[in-house]
Amino acid sequence: MVSQRADKNRSERGEQRRRALNVIVADDERDTVLTLVAVLRDEGHHARGVYRGEDVLRAVEAERPDAVILDIEMPGKSGFAIAQELRQLYGEDTPVLIAISGKWTGQTDEMLGRLVGFKHYCIKPFEPQKLLELLDPLT
Repeated sequence: MVSQRADKNRSERGEQRRRALNVIVADDERDTVLTLVAVLRDEGHHARGVYRGEDVLRAVEAERPDAVILDIEMPGKSGFAIAQELRQLYGEDTPVLIAISGKWTGQTDEMLGRLVGFKHYCIKPFEPQKLLELLDPLT
């Protein structure tokens, strides 16, 4: 009964129910991963962090995420290579790929990112709120 009242109150205020997303955050900078995972979880999403390029493919296979936030320069395998592999493996079922980079920040880098499958290309530092805005259409 309480949840029905909460749902009714939500609908009366014009709020829509949002679907919780499953998101993988991949970056070799521990602080970046911990911050983004915490922000996503605070918003009600399921988030998992990975720190090495070769771990991303295994995490995607195990988790089947809605989105992957992927640093471009990671140990083991670059974000460009990972994005390309994910597109080859999953085709139309590839999760939404969001690049984040503090080093590969030029227009050519962003163009390459789009060519290999990134839907969005973010430059570090960026506000976590921007990430939430990018993910919002998936909810």
